[in-house]
Amino acid sequence: MRGFNEVLAVDAAAGWVDSEGMITYEDLTRECLAHGVMPAVVPQLKTITLGGAVAGVGIESSSHRYGLVHDTMLELEVLLGEGRIVTCTADNEHADLFFGFPNSYGTLGYALRVKARTVPVKPYVRLEHIGFQSADKFFHALGERLRSGEADFVDGTVFSPRQMYITLGRFADTAPYTSDYTYERIYYRSIAEKREDYLTVHDYIWRWDTDWFWCSKNVFAQHPLIRRLYGKERLGSRTYTKIMRWNSRVGITKKVERVLGIHSESVIQDVDIPLSRGRVPGVLWARDRTLAAVGLPDRAATPQVFPLSGAARVVRQLRLLGREAHARGPSGGALQPPDRAQGRRARWHQVALLGQLLHAGGIQQSYGGPAYAALKAKYDPQGAFPQLYEKCVLRR
Repeated sequence: MRGFNEVLAVDAAAGWVDSEGMITYEDLTRECLAHGVMPAVVPQLKTITLGGAVAGVGIESSSHRYGLVHDTMLELEVLLGEGRIVTCTADNEHADLFFGFPNSYGTLGYALRVKARTVPVKPYVRLEHIGFQSADKFFHALGERLRSGEADFVDGTVFSPRQMYITLGRFADTAPYTSDYTYERIYYRSIAEKREDYLTVHDYIWRWDTDWFWCSKNVFAQHPLIRRLYGKERLGSRTYTKIMRWNSRVGITKKVERVLGIHSESVIQDVDIPLSRGRVPGVLWARDRTLAAVGLPDRAATPQVFPLSGAARVVRQLRLLGREAHARGPSGGALQPPDRAQGRRARWHQVALLGQLLHAGGIQQSYGGPAYAALKAKYDPQGAFPQLYEKCVLRR
């Protein structure tokens, strides 16, 4: 499948790009920007593939207008387990697979080709960081900004219960200066340090990649000296992914922890919580209590908030998730701590945190049994691909 990594066509006037599924967003975005457009939703890391974002979940600060990556999909070509290739659209005979393919994680087939929506860009993005000391005020202001529809990009960063920011991005034809967060300076720190900032559109799209949000700390890349040793070209998600996969394969961290007699586990949750129900602040407090219980300080887990649009087409897909459609609210991009929870109780607290999130009406990696089973029987009757739970949980 790795050879399916080319851009096939870009039609800037019509607003679409047609690409093979294994193309990385770094390559896809580069080609789109050369035509004066960008994919409507570009996930935050360069190494994510288009097909992977469709089969899983892809979100970013333009999602308040365009939804998730799969909400921008116009046409999908899928390789099934039996070797057959089907073309899916929202209204053809394979519409069920078109809506059911997202969140299937490669258990129904592989995306050979994806035609997706693009949007025009300007050379620069002006950023405005607005600080809050109260979660209630933060999410109230977020709702007001979303209703006004004034910004091209909207996201939020929660550093602690009393330090949170809404970041508004607007396209600009000119800029009095541009900041560079691709080497010595770190983007997430600038959120609390600056009220206003300017980036090129390219650097805005990849603002999180250099430090993988804030998780570059795990590989010591935030230390100024070690950062220089890495060098500008090796700072980014591609390098960090290689290091983490090597560590997972060799087991250095596990061996060290075994000698020290400790056990650690990353506490990571991605959820979609409806803003309209007013429960998001309560989830933040539940998060803080849970992280404190496993020994993580507030600074260790900095959730990213990406608001989602209420696009009508998600109704059908939500039913496949076993959920009724609701007014889509902010989706916590991740609880991705630079540190790891220690102690044998870490998994218990992660499950407890998930329970709080689901109680607030959130969606987290759930997929309706009957609807998924029907798709599996129709498109993978021979069971060439594993079941969703088997692939995503049992084979980790």
